Amino acid sequence: MKNYFVLAYYHFTHIEDPAKEVALHHAFFKGRDVKSRIYISPEGINGQMSAEMHDAEAYMEWLRANPAFKDIEFKIHHYHENVFPKLTVKVKKQLVAMDEPADLALTGEHLSAEKWKQMIASRDDNTLILDVRNDYEWRLGHFEGADLPTLEQFREFPSYARKLKEEKDLENTKVMMYCTGGIRCELYSALLKKEGFKNVFQLQGGVIKYGLEEGTKHWKGKLFVFDDRLAVPISEKETSEIISACHACETSCDVYYNCANMDCNELFLCCPNCIDNFKGCCSAACLAEEDRVRPYEKEGRPKPFRKMPKQRKEE
Repeated sequence: MKNYFVLAYYHFTHIEDPAKEVALHHAFFKGRDVKSRIYISPEGINGQMSAEMHDAEAYMEWLRANPAFKDIEFKIHHYHENVFPKLTVKVKKQLVAMDEPADLALTGEHLSAEKWKQMIASRDDNTLILDVRNDYEWRLGHFEGADLPTLEQFREFPSYARKLKEEKDLENTKVMMYCTGGIRCELYSALLKKEGFKNVFQLQGGVIKYGLEEGTKHWKGKLFVFDDRLAVPISEKETSEIISACHACETSCDVYYNCANMDCNELFLCCPNCIDNFKGCCSAACLAEEDRVRPYEKEGRPKPFRKMPKQRKEE
């Protein structure tokens, strides 16, 4: 069995010609066992990829040889196969969708995993722990005592920050902010500083790095990841508790599915009994539309549905 590395990384740096950098990546990956979702913009790079161990090591060495990326930090998980459906490297206008410029000189104080753990343990009533991820990520796992902003999408974070400053003491509130890999916090912490918060902290390297270095202390549940694994323990050495529940019967479970109804495709948590009863659908209503339902195949850890290849569609 091959050993694959799953890499998560980002780096803010000025890139004069993102399209050229994309072309260089494609040239390097040619003939290598790599799948990815990599975005490059004038702001820098944001990457997630999986690759056979030697190809992953070669890529990390190659990227760091570029002066623009010499200080890039990689978070590494191990897996038995590639976890992305294809190789994607493309130009993106914004690394994080926010539609409002952020001054990266204002980012919060970066806390190591160890310092983050200590700060959670000693937090007081003036400490606000912010989870800047989506609600479906939150349901699967989060830090104890954390708050989840009520947002439809994270483009709303600037207005949330302005509202928050009306509710909190800007001088004395300690805001601790975290996300999966750290990149969202770079921008969102800068926004909070811009709005006047004096004590803003962010988890360096996000939950991924915390789990690799400190294990599950103060963390509850699993970590949602945007690849075929969907849910992973934050520590490969410790067992994760289950804090999430089946959306139908509320039985304890941590398995995500995409609804088999192609017009729905809703991401939902479901236990083995309910997923069998609804044949992979999120509801009886979706199952009833038989001509729009994908074939159900029983799996212990299902992967997200793939887009149908163009040739199959034409057939």
